[in-house]
Amino acid sequence: MTKKELHNQRLLREAEKSVMQMHTRRHFLRESAMGLGGLAMAALFGCGDKTKQGAQVAFDPAHPMAPKLPQFPGKAKSVIYLHMAGAPSQLELFDYKPELAKMDGQLCPQSLLEGKRFAFIRGVPKMLGPQATFAQHGESGLWVSENMPHLASVVDEISFLKAVTTDQFNHAPAQLLVHTGSARLGRPSIGSWVTYGLGSENENLPGFVVLTSGGRNPDAGKSVWGSGFLPSVYQGVQCRSEGDPVLFLNDPGGMSRDLRKASIDAINEVNAEEYKAYNDPEILSRISQYEMAYKMQISVPEVMNINDEPQYIHEMYGTKPGEACFANNVLLARKLVEKGVRFVQLFDWGWDSHGTDSNLAIDLGFINKCRQVDKCITALILDLKQRGLLEETLVVWGGEFGRTPMMENREGKQNPFKGRDHHTEAFTIWMAGAGIKKGFSHGETDEIGYSAISGKVETFDVQATILQQLGFNHEELTYQFQGRPFRLTDTKGKVINEIIA
Repeated sequence: MTKKELHNQRLLREAEKSVMQMHTRRHFLRESAMGLGGLAMAALFGCGDKTKQGAQVAFDPAHPMAPKLPQFPGKAKSVIYLHMAGAPSQLELFDYKPELAKMDGQLCPQSLLEGKRFAFIRGVPKMLGPQATFAQHGESGLWVSENMPHLASVVDEISFLKAVTTDQFNHAPAQLLVHTGSARLGRPSIGSWVTYGLGSENENLPGFVVLTSGGRNPDAGKSVWGSGFLPSVYQGVQCRSEGDPVLFLNDPGGMSRDLRKASIDAINEVNAEEYKAYNDPEILSRISQYEMAYKMQISVPEVMNINDEPQYIHEMYGTKPGEACFANNVLLARKLVEKGVRFVQLFDWGWDSHGTDSNLAIDLGFINKCRQVDKCITALILDLKQRGLLEETLVVWGGEFGRTPMMENREGKQNPFKGRDHHTEAFTIWMAGAGIKKGFSHGETDEIGYSAISGKVETFDVQATILQQLGFNHEELTYQFQGRPFRLTDTKGKVINEIIA
């Protein structure tokens, strides 16, 4: 036998031996000892335990918006979230600070500036006392300024969070943090999480509707109502209170409704074939969205029409049919939740009171903004209550951060009007309805409203509390993405039990 033949024979025997070893128990135990040990350690640390990592919601891509039961009975069936984009000043609304009034016009103490970052303040600004008069209201005796006289009349229905904090002092990332749980783009909004978890009670309307006012979208754009990595069917549907509620809702000229239905059926037949070929659940979501769009042509114009509301409702809200305004959107929000829409998000732009012009002055433009929202927000609470809807509708009001107790001096120069800079260390959010305590205030800031000194909460805690009232443990409402379960609050957040009745 030649040397080459001996070499080949040896290689063949080694290969056969290797194959035999791979199929023996002894080889398996010897070679996978570290892997088995890792599995055992993972079990000890709770890996794979749904009680620690969260349990995914059952997702049917063919019927993504079908109603689902929450993890436990929740007080809320729907949410109306009123976001004042730009961040309203808590010091002119709900956080009464008489000591700050005594410091008006004085140079800001260095202790408030050292080691701090502000969006625009440079050098040493002057302190700015409250530019409003405060009084106690209702049986609860809660403080509300003269800028919200109507809201003061329903203060006994509200729970205030006076010591909310954030770590973002620019509008876009702060808005993203409030609504998606992350200051970066790409995460699902809270409305998307809610519709993913609960579906919708009306198959002819979107489960998540967005209404904007103030002339602009929020600084973070449409990402604050996007679905992120959740299926796209859960993103917010933006509607308008003026003109067609949804762009391209009506059939184009020359196309009948029957022809539109035939077109959608043909498109969905193609989509169904694509699903058979690729088994991509997003294709089924696309089919569902086409069908929803067809149904919306009938249902949306009806529910988005406020002209058929009685005159006393228009007077109550201060609505202006045919115009684009916040009051119209608030009334629409009531109509939407009445029809079973799960999450209604209102954004009102124009609350960035820097003092750079009269519209952004804390004693001019800010007052006008308060007048635009005070009456209709109050009407919303009263209207929901008289219809028996407040018990199952959670109303949330707030901005993305607060305002400083010192006057803004942009780049070291005093602004032409009175204004306040962005502030991360304390701002106010309030909630009402759906099992929230009535006439209650949680948290406190220091004597000038600069820092939280008790009851401090984060935006994650607010999100956790909203989900709790809807029947979800915020740690267990998850979605598998990039190899791990993600959640709205992700790595932080605790329920604010102090405001739950």
